[in-house]
Parts: sequence; structure tokens; C-alpha cells
Amino acid sequence: MNKKVLVVEDDKNLGKVLTDYLSSKKFIVELAEDGEKGLEFFIYNTYDIVILDIMMPKKDGFSLAKDIRKINKDIPLIFLTAKSQRDSIVKAFNIGADDYLTKPFSIEELLLRMDAVLKRSVKVENKDLDEEFILGSYTFLHNQNILKTNSGNKFKLTTKENELLKLFCENINSKVDRSLALMKIWGDDSYYNARSMDVYIAKLRKYLSKDKKIELKTIHGFGFKLLILD
Repeated sequence: MNKKVLVVEDDKNLGKVLTDYLSSKKFIVELAEDGEKGLEFFIYNTYDIVILDIMMPKKDGFSLAKDIRKINKDIPLIFLTAKSQRDSIVKAFNIGADDYLTKPFSIEELLLRMDAVLKRSVKVENKDLDEEFILGSYTFLHNQNILKTNSGNKFKLTTKENELLKLFCENINSKVDRSLALMKIWGDDSYYNARSMDVYIAKLRKYLSKDKKIELKTIHGFGFKLLILD
């Protein structure tokens, strides 16, 4: 399966070069031209790797990387930037960067670094035995972030989708408190995180919609309940 890349770069010419080159190497590429748009893309889509600049309008790369790490602690992040100062490099890795490449750069070197980071990511995903849940006509493989149907269709879940679905699977046909879910998965129950969770809940409902005996129900004033009907 082709890997999906989010490139966040405000230089339109460089953005086009990266998009064209990575597309020629069989990556699926989406380009965001500022940090705010990059975060919006990340919230509403699923990616295998993110490449981001630091100096961008609206939201800088450091702030964007922090927001991405709140949503997904595992996705590979590569900074691609003109900032070569040691403190910038240290800051990037402290935030959770997997690699850091300074401009001007070799696009072939970028590809090699991407391949290396993606290979490390796959090894981490496969290091444990699968934790499996049966949900009607679906099988949920928690350690692989995969939800699959009996007919063979597969959905690759984001980290937050994966952890939410696990929480619901551990409480099938029981209420799950909204604030508890936020604190357990996001670390706080702020308004921003609550809105993000609503987006992931909607995506889980879409994934599970093929089986009419499954309902991810909102309990107004409390939280949610994953119902599996006999």
C-alpha cells in the first residue's frame, strides 16, 4: 500500500518540487501551505509520515509538531528547514521529531531518511502480539491500529482512534464518561481536545456503519456507549 505523506511548507515552489518528486516515488502527497492548514489536514485525515518546515505563517513548525504529538505520539515527523542552529535542532527532537534535515538539501537524501524512519515505525508497530477484539462483523487489532471486516476490508486507525476504540471495547454496552475518555487519552478535558474527540468519534461511527447491529451512541450529558446488539 502506498504511504501517505503530509508536507507542510509555505514555499510554493519547494512544496511543488516535493509533491512532484514524492508522487513519482509512489507516495500519496498532500501539501499544506501554512501551519494552521497543516493541523487542519492532520486532524481530518490519516497519514504515515509528516514533513514540516519551521518558519511558517499562522503557526510555526514547532507549535504544529507539538499539536500533532498531542493527537498522535507515534507518527514519524521530519523537520525540513533552513534553521541550522543547534538550539533549533535540540528543540525539534525534544518535541518528538524523528529526523531533522537542513536546507539546502538533497531530495534523494530526504527520500532515504523517510524510508529509514518509516522502517523504524513499522518495527515498533509489530513488536507486540496482537490484542484482538471481535465487534459483530469486525475484528479490531489494537496493536496494529487496524479495524477489519469479515469481508476483508481494512481501516488503518490513527493513534487517537485506536485508543478510543480500545476504551469502548473494554466497556461494551456500558457508558463511558466523556471527561474520563479525554483525561485517559488526551491528558486533559479542554474544549479543543473535546472537539478533536468528536471528530474521531464521527470517524469511528463511519468505520462501523456497515454492521447495523453496532451503534456508537452519544449519551447526552454523560458520554458514549458502544452497543453490540444480539
